[in-house]
Amino acid sequence: MEASSFDALRSDLRQNDQLRPVTIQPGIAPAAAGSCLISFGNTQVICACTVEEKVPGWMRYQKVPGGWLTSEYSMLPYSTEERSQRPGMRPNGRSMEIQRLIGRSLRAAVDLKKLGPRTLNLDCDVLRADGGTRTASITGAYVALVLAVRKLQSEGLLKQDPLTNQIAAVSVGIVKGTPMLDLCYEEDYAASTDANTVMTAGGSFIEVQGTAEDGAYTRAELNALLDLAEKGNQELIGLQNKALASA
Repeated sequence: MEASSFDALRSDLRQNDQLRPVTIQPGIAPAAAGSCLISFGNTQVICACTVEEKVPGWMRYQKVPGGWLTSEYSMLPYSTEERSQRPGMRPNGRSMEIQRLIGRSLRAAVDLKKLGPRTLNLDCDVLRADGGTRTASITGAYVALVLAVRKLQSEGLLKQDPLTNQIAAVSVGIVKGTPMLDLCYEEDYAASTDANTVMTAGGSFIEVQGTAEDGAYTRAELNALLDLAEKGNQELIGLQNKALASA
């Protein structure tokens, strides 16, 4: 097959199986129990974990043991070229879906029974959006979560380590017939198929959100996308570890 312009030259000069430059800066929000600024290329997200020494009402009423983890996601008005509206009391449908994804993903990394009767709130605020904001949020939120757990342990508030899995997330897609890793906005817009993947350090999948935007995709194409996702997520796990070692 003759290489397309995307095959030969992605807009940011990457190979098709290459992540954008990723940086993780821990401690960006000192008032939070744990935080970081994560960048996937031009996409930038502040992820912060705050702790409440209580659980939601439904847990108290149902006498569910342990604690809870939840998340909120928002795109700041200046995160895109055209100003985004600030969310009101309720987030819009897209933000609601993304924050539920973040919460589900992070809960897969924690044994809630070991948290004690407290709630961990993961806030993900997009400073700049250029594709992959939800996957950057999940990857950064894990770092913020680990830092918050460390703080609780150092203060003697956690007797057992509640972390059970290390997780990261990355997008993949098919652009002009070619599977690609970590799509920027230009590529995401042009993709015939795109997917968001959340994986553990051990290589297990927590979530795969895959959608055909233009026609259907084959099992072989799906396998190629999952192979790219596995490669990208393993690299992100390593970057998380470096950031946490420096915190």
